[in-house]
Parts: sequence; C-alpha cells; structure tokens
Amino acid sequence: MSTSSTKKEVSTSFKWFHATSVNGGAMAIAATIGSYFSIYAQEQIGITAASLSVVMLIASLWDAINDPMMGVICDNTKTRWGRYRFWFTFTPVLLLIFSILLFTNPGFESAGAKFAYVLIVYIGYGMTVTAYTMPQMAILPAATLNDGVRNDIIAKGAGVCALAFTIASTFTPQLVEIFGNYRNLMIIYGVLAIISFWGLFATGKEKYLIEKEKGESVFKQLSYVFRHKEVFPVMLTWCLASVSYGFMFSSSVYYAQYIYAPKRVAALNMAEIAEAEIGKVIGETVGGTISTYMGFVSMGALISMVFLMPLALKFFKTGYRAIIVTQIATVICYVLLFFTGQMNFTYCCVLSFIATAVGAMVNALVNVLVNDTIDFIQLKEGKQMNGIISSVKGFAQKCGNTIVNSGMLAVLAMLGFDATLGLDQPASAMVGCNVVRFAIPAVVSAVIILLMVFYPLKKFFPEIAKMKEKMAAERVTAE
Repeated sequence: MSTSSTKKEVSTSFKWFHATSVNGGAMAIAATIGSYFSIYAQEQIGITAASLSVVMLIASLWDAINDPMMGVICDNTKTRWGRYRFWFTFTPVLLLIFSILLFTNPGFESAGAKFAYVLIVYIGYGMTVTAYTMPQMAILPAATLNDGVRNDIIAKGAGVCALAFTIASTFTPQLVEIFGNYRNLMIIYGVLAIISFWGLFATGKEKYLIEKEKGESVFKQLSYVFRHKEVFPVMLTWCLASVSYGFMFSSSVYYAQYIYAPKRVAALNMAEIAEAEIGKVIGETVGGTISTYMGFVSMGALISMVFLMPLALKFFKTGYRAIIVTQIATVICYVLLFFTGQMNFTYCCVLSFIATAVGAMVNALVNVLVNDTIDFIQLKEGKQMNGIISSVKGFAQKCGNTIVNSGMLAVLAMLGFDATLGLDQPASAMVGCNVVRFAIPAVVSAVIILLMVFYPLKKFFPEIAKMKEKMAAERVTAE
C-alpha cells in the first residue's frame, strides 16, 4: 500500500471538517460547560454543590452506559448516506438546543424542581454528545487505512480542540459580558458546530467497510471486543486520560477563584476605593485572576495540541511512547505545584502553563489508541467494529467524566467548600482546591505511565501492518 495513493483518498476539506466537528464549536460548548456550568448552576439556578454532584454522577453514569448502545446502533446503521455520516445531520441541532437550556434559569423555587431540571437537561446534552462523537471517531478508520494520515487528522483535531478550549476556558467571562449572557454564546458556538458537522457529512467517504453479520445481538458484538484481555488496559487508559484532562480544566477555575483571588482582593487598598466602587473592583479582581490563570492553562493546552503533540507523534512514532514521556514530565510539574504553587501567583501561572503544555495532549494522544484497538480487533476477529470500539472508548471516557464531575465536587463538599460563602471559604476547602488541582491529577498521570509502559497492543503492530497491506491490495483489485 503506497502512502501517496492512500493520502489521495482523504480530501483536505474532510480533514478540516473532521477536525472542527467535535473539536470546534462543540468543544467550545463542552469547555464552557466543563469550566463554568458548575459555578453557574450553583450561583444562578441555585442548586447546591452536593446536589449537583449527585446530578453529575447520575448523568455521567447513564452517559457511560449508553455509549456501547450507541456504538452498536452506529455500526448497524444503514442509510443511503452510509453507516456513520447520517448522524451528522441532526445531532448538532440537538447540541444547540441542550446547550442553551443548560444555561437557562427556569426560575423554579423548590430544590427538587431545580434538581430535576438540571438532571434532565444535562442527560440530554450528554446523550447528544454521544450520538455525534461515536460516528465521528468511527468514520476515520473507515475513510483511510494509513496511520500517518489518521495521526495527522487527529493532530489537526487536537489543535482545533486546544484553540476552542483556549477561547472558551479563558475568555468566557468577557465573552458573556460582550454577548449579554451564556445563551447567546451557546448559539454562536452551536451554529459553528452545525456548519462543521454538515461539512463532515458532505465530504465524508466510507471506503473501508466490512459488511455486518445479520442477527447478532448487542452482547454478541460487544463480546468480540471484551474477550480480548489486551483491551482492558487500553480502556483504563482512556478513562484516566479523561480524568487527567477533566481535572486540569474543571479544577483550575476553583483554584484561581478560591485560592488566589482572595489573596489579590485582600491586597487591595480599600481606603483608596470609593464605597460605591468596591463591589465592582472586587468583581474585576476576581474575574481578572480567573482569566489570567485560565489564560496560562489554556495557552499551555494550545501549545500542547498545536505544536508539541504533532512533534511528539513524529518523534516517538506511536501514541503510547509519546504518552509515556509527556506524562512523566506532567507528574514532575504537578508535584512541584502541589507543594509550592501557592507561594507566588506568577510562578504558579508559569509552571501551570508548562504542566498543561506537556500534559494536555494525553486526551488527544489516546485517540491514536482507538485506531490501534480497531485494527487489533479486526486482526483477531476479522470483523470491523469501528463504532463499537469508539463507543467503548466513549464509555471509558464518560466513566472518567463521572469521576471528574461528581468526584471533584464531592471532594470539595467533604472538605467544607460552599459556593454561597463566596471567597470566604474555610481553610479545609483551600486544601481541597489544591488536592483536586494537582495531587489527584499527578496520581492519575503516574498510573497512565505504568499502563503505557506495558502497552499490550504494541506486539501486534507487525501483523496489523500486513493486514492493512492486504486490505489495500484487495481494494485496488476490486477497482
């Protein structure tokens, strides 16, 4: 199989629509929800941190459970538009609707009604994300067999993802002020997502598909994947990568707002500020602290995805090697920040930038492991399980999201955090912010390193290469 001939099968427009679909407007929505929805729901809707942690637990668990269901549905879809492309037509519209509802205060008075509203809308949002993420991942190995082309598209998506995260995580307070509210911002991001997904629908070509056997149950199809012990360490890596990435961004807002913002507010000379302006100055100080810190974190992610990840893949050739090296550097930075991060704001921002630059790419590098797993199952079973394996990755990722969404809030709640207290949090809550920001991610990264050192699929790479050469030759013969 020649590299040049394989590259021609994938158009430039397909590469960029694939990169900007899940990782463009949709990722900006996800970043806004991940970084700011928790605080919005507590301060604007009025749901408590403890109740919100339960909402996140229920919603995330269901989100994880329905991923394999969606994978099976996706792999067995038959339409005149193909197996995977059909899902890109209507799911971005649902994304727009649910993202607007998440940032809408229904005005309910009772705690039960608030709980039910947030739970229902959050579940709807999660199911929508599942419905477009599974086919988006599945269509790539169906479009090309070339690992270099696949990695190039994944790297482009990671760069777009980092840019979306930089904008959404750093500038959301300013963007909300410019556009009036969160809902207007969601409309802008949602329209961009619709354009990208419809472009992916128009340019996607499913060239390498194997006909599915009729009459096989969901459990039968899943058994083809789960009867191979090599898959389980990969699943755990997907889960932990999600935990690492999720804690990185979700905890950053809490760290900046409740550890450093009070210090900067305390340093203000209130005697020189007019009484009527005190509230405004404090608000600007808090907002500026969050934006500054999130700016360093988000720029680190941007550098990570746009520049460092492609270099890591090019230098180390495989995803698992790149993960090992970058996660070692991440652990070192997190340990330093846990013990010394509160000494100086500038120092904390710079070292957080470095930690994110080496650590953020793990959530994109594990997408390379998806293609490795798809190829491995096809080698062992002779069956194409793109959607199902993508859904298994999604399931593992959602399990990670469950740990992030409910676990982080649970840890903070246990240590006395209470959003209604504003900046005046107890000392134990400050310890909690430091733990969720640096200690937990450091431990998670250390486990990922161990899993990748013993990566079980690497020994099958030579056989997989021969299998793909045979598939490419058969396609040429058929044409």
